[in-house]
Amino acid sequence: MSLPETILAPIARALEAKGYDALTPVQSAVIEDNAAGRDLLVSAQTGSGKTVAFGLAIAPTLLGEADMLPPPGAPLALVIAPTRELAMQVQRELTWLYAETGAQTAAGVGGMDQRTERRALERGAHIVVGTPGRLRDHITRGALDMSALRAVVLDEADEMLDLGFREDLEFILATAPEDRRTLLFSATVPKQIAELAKTFQRDALRITAASTGQQHADIEYKLMSVPAAERENAVINTLLWYENTITLVFASTREAVKHLSARLHNRGFDVVTLSGELTQAERTNALQAMRDGRARICVATDVAARGIDLPNLDLVIHADLPMNAETLLHRSGRTGRAGRKGTCVVIAPAHRKRVALSILRTAKVEAENIAPPTAEAIDARYRQSILANALLSGEITEDEQVSVSSLLARWPAKALAAAYLRLQLAARPVPEDITAAALEDSRQPRTREQFAGGTWFRVNVGRKQRAEPRWLLPMICKSGGVTKQAIGSIRIFDTETIFEVAADKVDSFLRSVGKNGTGERGVHISAIDGPGERPERPQPKRRPPGPPERYDPLAPRPEKADRKQRYGSSALKAEDFETTAESPRPPKPVPQDKGKPKWAKPAAEGEARQPKKKAAKPKDHKKRRSAD
Repeated sequence: MSLPETILAPIARALEAKGYDALTPVQSAVIEDNAAGRDLLVSAQTGSGKTVAFGLAIAPTLLGEADMLPPPGAPLALVIAPTRELAMQVQRELTWLYAETGAQTAAGVGGMDQRTERRALERGAHIVVGTPGRLRDHITRGALDMSALRAVVLDEADEMLDLGFREDLEFILATAPEDRRTLLFSATVPKQIAELAKTFQRDALRITAASTGQQHADIEYKLMSVPAAERENAVINTLLWYENTITLVFASTREAVKHLSARLHNRGFDVVTLSGELTQAERTNALQAMRDGRARICVATDVAARGIDLPNLDLVIHADLPMNAETLLHRSGRTGRAGRKGTCVVIAPAHRKRVALSILRTAKVEAENIAPPTAEAIDARYRQSILANALLSGEITEDEQVSVSSLLARWPAKALAAAYLRLQLAARPVPEDITAAALEDSRQPRTREQFAGGTWFRVNVGRKQRAEPRWLLPMICKSGGVTKQAIGSIRIFDTETIFEVAADKVDSFLRSVGKNGTGERGVHISAIDGPGERPERPQPKRRPPGPPERYDPLAPRPEKADRKQRYGSSALKAEDFETTAESPRPPKPVPQDKGKPKWAKPAAEGEARQPKKKAAKPKDHKKRRSAD
């Protein structure tokens, strides 16, 4: 196959020198006759060659009929990217694509020296590539002249809006000349992208470059279900199984990146990290270490790895499940690029396997269910690679002949072979052990017979602590290293929760809980009964009787018969309260003077009690003035 004749000669020569013999669907779509000179709204999946596509699309606008660009001055094209790494990658791509046109490129990205960028802009550049925040800063300070712009390209526009750059983008586009071309490239076209296109584009041509065949046809997907507590062990064993492979491992947070990379480094892996907390120099050094082979494993977050293109990247591992199908495709799209084959391994905790299957189904990709590599399988792979080592088939040089003869004369061949084997095995990391719980199918139906002879456990949280099954069950499964198929009845009471564990999982459940705990502060799990015994339900506290019926004087009095029926025949009568001579009323007890002051003495017998005199109020000597 050959390149289309519509491509300008210097651009075509650069593509041929790079090894291009055919264009991708998105690259072919942007150079058709109906797209010439128009604003474009392009949606294409990651890894489809979008950078070269918009380089081809703006080439006629920048060059016209000429083969060389004029001397550099005010920029002719502006490319906006969401992240530093993607902006620098776009600059590298456009540098070789426009190499024979004499194009000068400049960058404006956060984390770099602003003075260096301003000097490059003062010297002049044909194409400027940068991130929204830094470009707006250069425009505000007068370092970036927008008057000569002929084309503006927004790469990964959906990601820039998700990162909160809408205000910066609107400022930049409002500053650009009205007669420029505006090209929006995005993986998807949500409502906010459509609104942005409607505001800043004129009669834009919508191009949807869907790939033929299956989604990510060059990527082989594998789903690996493991116990939640052994997820990192599965990552280590996967790296050992795919030995000497350039790998990108995705984690969900910065702390997860630091923790996983530290563990891999302690195990002897050559690993670098990419996260938002690193400086631009550190991120650049990490990517350069991957490109020149000093490191073979990169642990990164989603945002830091957005749009990066690592050569010879053959393996992508999802150490943490992606949030949605779009994130899954973006992560996986880092491999299987430019016709190369790639492998994507999704590591799912056993209790979240269905979530992983739902994400894969939404992404329209089929994944093979595999078991994590065991320590025995990795050791057998080690020994096979040792036997096939290329050093064994190499010829013995003259410098080595003397030492080889000395070794053979002093030691038997079997001892030399054993020493070689020990050295080779010692240089390789030791694989991790993964329990057999990872191999069971979480979709097997539960039966009552499965829990015969099981054991009941207690969690010290209940309704008063807002305990709910939707978080209790995942916490129990994670703590015990089991799937939800091993958990039977769950009963939530006021201050505690009890649950049942299948008999064949009790021992492993106890070991895992004793080793890992629950992972929640102040929450503990303990066994409460012997096998097969069901604990008694705690008796609820009885409520105290309600208050007595209050007397309502305005209510009509019931009849005599009703009163007898209501109060019974033992109701008290008026004569019961009359006093007789035989039963005189007892005298009222006289209060003792204990504790009273000396001046408060009671009246003597037969003496009338004098009333207590009130203290005289002091007279108010201040007379009010009359109103008149």
